[in-house]
Amino acid sequence: MSRLPIILDTDPGIDDAVALAAALFSPALDLQLITTVAGNVSVEKTTRNALQLLHFWQQDVPLAQGAATPLVRPLRDAACVHGESGMEGYNFVAHDRLAPDIPAFQAIYNCLLASETPVTLVTIGPLTNIALLLTHYPDCVTRIKRLVMMGGSAGRGNFTPNAEFNIAIDPEAAARVFQSGLEIIMCGLDVTNKAMLTPEYLAALPTLNRTGAMLHALFSHYRSGSLSTGLRMHDLCAIAWLVKPEMFTLKPCFVAVETQGEYTSGATVVDLEGRLNQPANAQVALEIDVPAFQQWVAQTLALAP
Repeated sequence: MSRLPIILDTDPGIDDAVALAAALFSPALDLQLITTVAGNVSVEKTTRNALQLLHFWQQDVPLAQGAATPLVRPLRDAACVHGESGMEGYNFVAHDRLAPDIPAFQAIYNCLLASETPVTLVTIGPLTNIALLLTHYPDCVTRIKRLVMMGGSAGRGNFTPNAEFNIAIDPEAAARVFQSGLEIIMCGLDVTNKAMLTPEYLAALPTLNRTGAMLHALFSHYRSGSLSTGLRMHDLCAIAWLVKPEMFTLKPCFVAVETQGEYTSGATVVDLEGRLNQPANAQVALEIDVPAFQQWVAQTLALAP
């Protein structure tokens, strides 16, 4: 079976760490590049965290540091959810890995050019790097198979009453992406709030492998649920769709991003009933098979060292 080539744009982040593990160790995926962006914490911290994870797993996937701020807004982070470092709870060993001096959008474009086949972009943070890529290299669209994102919501938000965090941090970037003509798979809060790992599975993680022990330590500091009630695996849903799309129910919809509203900035306006008479620009995930998701997570993390 040929592996699917992907680029992962991320802002680690505790649930990003789980998504990165799945991207690295799923036999179906060929992770060609990791890019970081400011989101859960500053880009310097997300880059440090991504390098720490690569060193932990002794993986040599290329990594490039991306945007330090949203396109036009000051950065607001999620340290209240992930801790001040972005990955509180585990003491990673020292290393001398560094990100090369090339911006993420340039590294993504170079990777697209070097690939013999179109590459899938997977975004699990704010969309700043992708908006910069589309602005600097509009021709890149033909080299992208599709964009699979964790972001947005057809209902309520988790950062403001109406806006999901990844979109709310850089609404202008998200609007640019949804207007790009790319094939978009949107895994938003409609499915990610249901994608729970059970307390029983979480309790067994320390005995699974080194990765399980590390993730369990991080999870003790993760505030999207709790070890005793279950944890939401938001970012992992984007990786899950790549490997097991049959676990999700999608609906083609027109999606717009609100950039002007005083109270609604960053909201994804998902036209489920076609009332805006606009052609669909995204496939929006609305349901997830939770038991199948939990089984896939357990199988995938068991493949990690």
